[in-house]
Amino acid sequence: MNFREVNHAKCKTYLALCERSHVAALIDPLRDRIERYLALLAYFGCRLEMIIDTHTHADHRSGAIELGELTGAPVIMHRRAPAPHVARHVDDGDLLTVGDITLRVLYTPGHTPDSISLYAGDRVFTGDVLLIHGTGRCDFAGGDAGASFDSITRKLYTLPDNTLVFPGHDYRGHTQSTIGEEKHSNPRVSGRTRDQYIDLMNNLGLPLPDGIQEALQPNQSEIDSSAINFPNLAQLNQVRQLEPAEVLARLSGPSAALVLDVREEEEYRGELGHIRGATRIALRELPIRASELERFKDRDIIVVCRVGVRSTTAAAILTGLGFDRVCNLKGGMLDWNDAGLPIEH
Repeated sequence: MNFREVNHAKCKTYLALCERSHVAALIDPLRDRIERYLALLAYFGCRLEMIIDTHTHADHRSGAIELGELTGAPVIMHRRAPAPHVARHVDDGDLLTVGDITLRVLYTPGHTPDSISLYAGDRVFTGDVLLIHGTGRCDFAGGDAGASFDSITRKLYTLPDNTLVFPGHDYRGHTQSTIGEEKHSNPRVSGRTRDQYIDLMNNLGLPLPDGIQEALQPNQSEIDSSAINFPNLAQLNQVRQLEPAEVLARLSGPSAALVLDVREEEEYRGELGHIRGATRIALRELPIRASELERFKDRDIIVVCRVGVRSTTAAAILTGLGFDRVCNLKGGMLDWNDAGLPIEH
């Protein structure tokens, strides 16, 4: 088995290579390093068997989908990942096998709702939840400092102390740590209660990453920012969110709401199904097809996607176009299904 960090930069990408079977997995590839990854795979003479994004990235474009299209390798993310075209959604405890290498998925939300870590026996790839002598920020949409503390202390810190820690970012020149070292010396976590950690993380006052507008929403939607005018964060925060039960209550009667599903066709017909009577206009098509909805301006419009992220973008776009009665299904079709509400395929 061969593990190596292949970017040697602030943003980390890891290669997990089984030398016996000549197959590999890439963890958190960057879009601007795809040629480097392909050259490295060719050098080792191995086939890329899977591509894993540990979470939806906000500070750089992910290379996962494009690399998957080039190699045929499936893209793997947590079930709460918002992006389309993910071949396999995983959850806590799932096992990913690459030749002789087994990666156990640990669901470690907090930095984002879809954050996972990958445990490989002697090491753990922690994404942006646990960094070396630090932790990932929790102030992006869906971030949760309490969940971050729980993920670190109740999940990662239960691993053996000698487990090597390989994070998704490092800004100080570190390459690895251990669980034991982080337990005793991580300045954000060590000696703090959960409430103290939440207070610390909620008051860091960090500036937003450079290029967040060009990275986060394209990573969530797999749409280039040149192809759509994405709403800003303030516009997204203004979208009204409805729980699944409230949406269900609005679907009957003479003033029933229109359900607008902005997923891709394969998602609409896929495992999560769709809400009966929904109108489907993919997010990437919405700016040029919004006029089709003009006749519904006097009705409530409830926008839907997989986990409620792309649909929030769509709702903000419609609001900017003068649709005043637009809401979003919080948690999307994932929470709708988890609540046992009716679907069609």
